[in-house]
Amino acid sequence: MSSNSRAVLVDGYVDEPACLGVPPYIAPEVRQLAGVLIERGYELRYLTIDQLRADSGLLAVLDGADLVVVHAGSTVPGKYLAGRPATLSELRQLGRQLRRPTTAIGGPILFGYASGGGERALAEGLDGYDLLLAGHPAAALEAALGGDEPRGSYDYAATDRFAVAGAAVLPQHPSFPHVIAELETARGCARQAIGGCSFCTEPFYGPPRYRSTSAVGEEVAALSARGARHFRLGRQPDLLAYGAAPGADPAPDPDRIRALFAAVRAGAPELLTLHIDNVNPGTIARHEEPARAALQAIVDAHTPGDVAAFGMETADPAVIAANNLKASPDEVFRAIEIVNEVGGIRRDGIPELLPGLNFVLGLAGETPATYDRNLVFLERVLAAGLLVRRINIRQVMPFPGTPAHDENTLGRYDREFRTFKEAVRNGIDLPMLRRVFPIGTVVRHAVVEQSGPLSLARPLGSYPILLGLPLPLPVGSVLDAVVIDHGHRSVTALPAPIPINTLPFTALRWLPGVGKKRAATIGVGRPFRSLAAWHRAVGGETPIDSLLDLS
Repeated sequence: MSSNSRAVLVDGYVDEPACLGVPPYIAPEVRQLAGVLIERGYELRYLTIDQLRADSGLLAVLDGADLVVVHAGSTVPGKYLAGRPATLSELRQLGRQLRRPTTAIGGPILFGYASGGGERALAEGLDGYDLLLAGHPAAALEAALGGDEPRGSYDYAATDRFAVAGAAVLPQHPSFPHVIAELETARGCARQAIGGCSFCTEPFYGPPRYRSTSAVGEEVAALSARGARHFRLGRQPDLLAYGAAPGADPAPDPDRIRALFAAVRAGAPELLTLHIDNVNPGTIARHEEPARAALQAIVDAHTPGDVAAFGMETADPAVIAANNLKASPDEVFRAIEIVNEVGGIRRDGIPELLPGLNFVLGLAGETPATYDRNLVFLERVLAAGLLVRRINIRQVMPFPGTPAHDENTLGRYDREFRTFKEAVRNGIDLPMLRRVFPIGTVVRHAVVEQSGPLSLARPLGSYPILLGLPLPLPVGSVLDAVVIDHGHRSVTALPAPIPINTLPFTALRWLPGVGKKRAATIGVGRPFRSLAAWHRAVGGETPIDSLLDLS
């Protein structure tokens, strides 16, 4: 390889769509691939699949490179606002079109591909590529560039250096600096010896391997030096098990959790976001005291608005047994209670840490009664006054090699699935969203992702709330926004403080207690120079009085 060899890294990967939940982010595997290329002296260009979709001229950039590496695939179905993963047809077309460069592809796409939930993932051929990066993508690429077979093992001692070197690619992300750097802390399943959950690919990685705290801190420091300010500890099946003693039901080690967050804080003292992702509710319910201490360590060190994603999957005991799932309905309920007790307090108006629930439907053992049990469980949570940040409802997307690939109920209860989903959206999501984000809540540092008569914005973090602002706002602009109304999965908001004297009519009508008719009266009566004048116009006090800009 000459010193001026050129490589292009194509990012076609999304791990967790979460129903419009993931803002622009860059996965650890992608940065590790970049680290290999940078260490090998390549002149590196990073492109997302969305950039290629938007600009066909970029294909010439790829075809002019010496090496093109693609990272792609998704193991979780969902809807996307940003970062839609590469489709199989796109990946095949890319591999066949590129004539000059050596081409390589790795990531979950090698497990199989399905276009969405409710479909079996198929191990489709990618014969247009010269190299299939089996196992750990970065380790496989390093092996291939060294003349060996393109296969890599998950050995942090060998790959941590790639994570540090790969931080240099971060500024090339099209959303930089508004991008989350996801951090990997572990691979593998603590329950792998007893089979793991029927649909999950994590047992493919074997028993858990934990990255050292110092390695995570070094990677964070490298990312921070390149401008990263937003982080998510998201690449592990159960964050509370980080560094825990071996076993199928590990108890949390609060000191290890505390040290992990301290290392991140030390590496990125100017961070704006530090959130988590997956937590096993069974870990919390079966180890209450150490779990409570570990959750408190998270709350002490993270940033508010955080979400602990619970893989509940179902409230049906028969389905739990048939699929070797992690926790009973009562255990999940207890875990929700504990997270509410520790994380339900508000900082600057936003709950510190709330649970999120994942339901996976189409599993073996389901009957129509399964859907009734799921709804009854959620009604129990609502009736208890507990807070849940979001409820994801998906149909299983089983991969080859998992028990669910052959044993499932896909297509059998589609009507029940649709009915259940509609009942949750109408009867659970809306009242829950009103609890979590009451009118007058200020959401800080929201980034505008789409502009128009209704602009869409989100803060960066785990499962951030989607804001619809009835104003044309520049894409990429950052603002604080106040909640003024609720949808089923999103909220309507206005810039905070609310510029009441300059808002257009189309925005005035969304203010609490205003509506179309009163909006016209308010528009004529402006400017308001005092709260008293505002109260006369709207007929009394409102929940947004303290957030009005009366200048």
